[in-house]
Amino acid sequence: MTTTTLFLLFAPSGEAGGRGLGIFLFQMAAFIAIIYFLLIRPKVQQEKKHKERLAQIARGDEIVTMGGLIGVVVHIKDDQVTIRSGESKVIVQRDRIADVRAGGGTAEKGA
Repeated sequence: MTTTTLFLLFAPSGEAGGRGLGIFLFQMAAFIAIIYFLLIRPKVQQEKKHKERLAQIARGDEIVTMGGLIGVVVHIKDDQVTIRSGESKVIVQRDRIADVRAGGGTAEKGA
């Protein structure tokens, strides 16, 4: 079934004919617009803002990974970020970083 056929199946029937169909199509368009502005658009904007924050990571920033590991950035190379967490260094992929807290700690010297 095509989308148009599906819309016509749920369209109100009556003697108004075209007017009832027009109202129905307006209601469907309004419903789709509401879903877009309440659910889809905010998620896209949030993802865009997160990608911008990941692109601006610098040494000394405190980060939280998706696994919950908290550390301070000591080295950045392409899509890999080396962090110091406690007494160890860990390499994580840039896209696995959940949160960035700028200037959260001091970067280790010489790393």
